[in-house]
Amino acid sequence: ATTRRAFASVPHVPLFIGGQKVMSKTTQWVDVKNPATQEVVSRCPLATESEFNAAVEAAKAAYPEWRAQSVSTRMRVMLRFQHLIRENMEALAKSITTEQGKTLEDARGDVFRGLEVVEHACSAPTLLMSEYMPSVSRNMDTYSLREPLGVVAGICPFNFPAMIPRERSCCSMDATRGAWIRER
Repeated sequence: ATTRRAFASVPHVPLFIGGQKVMSKTTQWVDVKNPATQEVVSRCPLATESEFNAAVEAAKAAYPEWRAQSVSTRMRVMLRFQHLIRENMEALAKSITTEQGKTLEDARGDVFRGLEVVEHACSAPTLLMSEYMPSVSRNMDTYSLREPLGVVAGICPFNFPAMIPRERSCCSMDATRGAWIRER
């Protein structure tokens, strides 16, 4: 009974499906412990198969609208994301320290490297330009178009929780791919 009461006060991390926070119906949870104290600071769900499928379907459903957005509109989303990271850098670093045991200085570096990835993603208009080369041969021109593939997934290692997921998601989103991220 004591354990059950203790877990009731620990935050359960929701899934994020279709732009909404969703509490999982799973019976399997992973305890996130502060490595310094072994205190359980949160619990993360092992999503059910139906929750997983719902996330994939939500990403597929959102894709056509996101793809239709101009590159400059997608860039503004990244600029807003950049602003949010800057506003919350210290809180993000403290969260990494609490959940993973990194020193605060190392956690700040991870958040900063993630911010740099977002800053890079803000240059999407030039990164996504197509190429054209006239007269590469007689009566022949070449061109390349950067076209979206669709929804992509990324499985990220746990040891760089701010940087690696940004690498997987931000540039994919700029290039009109929906991103589905899972941390290991």
